Amino acid sequence: MSATVDKALELMNLFSQSRPELGLSEVARLASLDKATVYRMLGTLARHGFVEQDNHSKLYRLGAAPLRYARIRESSFPTATIIDPFLQKLGEETGETCHASLIAGGGLATVGVVPGKKALHVTLDAGERLPYHATASGIVCLAFLPEKQLHNILGKKLNSFTDQTTISPDMVLQAVAKARQSGYALADQTYEADVCGIAAPIFDGDGHACGAVAVATPSSRMTREVKTHTIQRVLSAAIRLTESLGAAPPAHYLTLTRKAAA
Repeated sequence: MSATVDKALELMNLFSQSRPELGLSEVARLASLDKATVYRMLGTLARHGFVEQDNHSKLYRLGAAPLRYARIRESSFPTATIIDPFLQKLGEETGETCHASLIAGGGLATVGVVPGKKALHVTLDAGERLPYHATASGIVCLAFLPEKQLHNILGKKLNSFTDQTTISPDMVLQAVAKARQSGYALADQTYEADVCGIAAPIFDGDGHACGAVAVATPSSRMTREVKTHTIQRVLSAAIRLTESLGAAPPAHYLTLTRKAAA
């Protein structure tokens, strides 16, 4: 039963802002499942309002049910509302695309994006799902998760996105260890070509990472001066955002960030 639920939820994760509608064959191909299985799962999701099918094109899209749950979540725990001002300020300070994401099962869910102000800037879809091992946000979250959760994530297949993506768990652990020592993570062209990301963790009340705030910039623009400035601004934003969400960064993390910002 749980495996079926997992697969059905993974089907929903295939939809994004850049891919809002999908046909049955495309869903089956992306999910690596046979069409009959996908058809049954989409039918169940449709009956509960999680997806819907256009009567004319026969393409599937997300239904209205997720909106209801999103509103309940935001009214009870207004995370996105709190995050947005911090991203706006970070965008003003760096001029680059800024985004925040929260841990959501097997990946990170993007919950806020502020586009860069320069003509050439990184684009990111609101709601995009980010992998742990191939992004700065993912690496820095892994660095501050409980060990058991970290190894569970790295025990699954790691997909390659560019020729720079690390898919070896041991090499990912090296990046995680580096982030754990510095308080931030930098990922250069590991998720998208010519995109460099710098991220710092958002902590929950237990002192573990629950998400990340990040700046994404074209790799060609990431000079030493830009890197230093961006790290300082990202660390500051992550700490203040954690505090605004009612938590506190662990004392040892604050010590790390003071060294990194020096």
